[in-house]
Amino acid sequence: MMTDKNKSVIEKDIIVRNIETKDIDEVLELALNVFGPDIAFKRKHIENQLKLFPEGQICIEYQGTIIGSSSSLIVNIEDYNTHHSFDEIADEGYIRNHQPNGKNLYGIEVVVHPDYRHMKIGKRLYEARRKLCEKLNLQSIFIGGRIPNYHKYANKMSAAEYTRRVLDRDIYDPVLSFQHKNGFILRGVIRNYLPEDKASMAYATLMEWQNPQYYQENNTKAASTKQ
Repeated sequence: MMTDKNKSVIEKDIIVRNIETKDIDEVLELALNVFGPDIAFKRKHIENQLKLFPEGQICIEYQGTIIGSSSSLIVNIEDYNTHHSFDEIADEGYIRNHQPNGKNLYGIEVVVHPDYRHMKIGKRLYEARRKLCEKLNLQSIFIGGRIPNYHKYANKMSAAEYTRRVLDRDIYDPVLSFQHKNGFILRGVIRNYLPEDKASMAYATLMEWQNPQYYQENNTKAASTKQ
C-alpha cells in the first residue's frame, strides 16, 4: 500500500512537460512497446507534430525516464463527418490539417508505460490536455477512443450496445471507463476508425469534454465590463 510519504516523493519526481526533439527516440520506443508497430507513430509523424503544434505534444518524465505521452491537434470538428477515420482526423499522423484558429482540441494518442500505471499517468496526461484547452480558450476536447475489451463481446452485442453497457457500468473497458470517469461524454460510435486496432474490432467512441471556461472572443469585452 502506497503511503502519503511515498506519494509525496513520487509527486516531487514527476515532470509534465512538452515533448522536445531530444525526446523522440524515447517516445517512439514507449509507443512501440505499448501499441506495437502497426499502431505506434513513426519518427516522421512525431517530428511533424512537433513542428506544427509543439504545445499539443506532451510527455511525463519520472526520474529522467519518459513514462507517458500524448499527442493532439486543433480542428473545427464540424469540418469532419461524425464517422471520420483516424487517418482523416490525424492526417495519417502528420497533423497537416492542424488549424491554429480552430476551436476543438482533438487527442490522437495517449501512451502510458504499463509499469507506471499505478501512478495515474493517464489521468495526469488528461489533466494536461484540459489545461491546454483552457489556456488556448478552446471550446472542447474530442477524442476517438479505443474500446479494447470489445473483442471479448463482439459475438454477443453491437459496438453501440457495448459502449452503452460500459457507461452503465455493467461492463468494464479500460479506456472508455477511464474517459467517462474523467468527464468525457459519448457523442457517437465510429466504425472503421482504426482498422489496425483488432482489440477494438476497428471501432472507436467519439468522446467530448466541454471546456467550462470557454468564452467567445467577440464577447470578451462585454464579459470584462460585467466583472
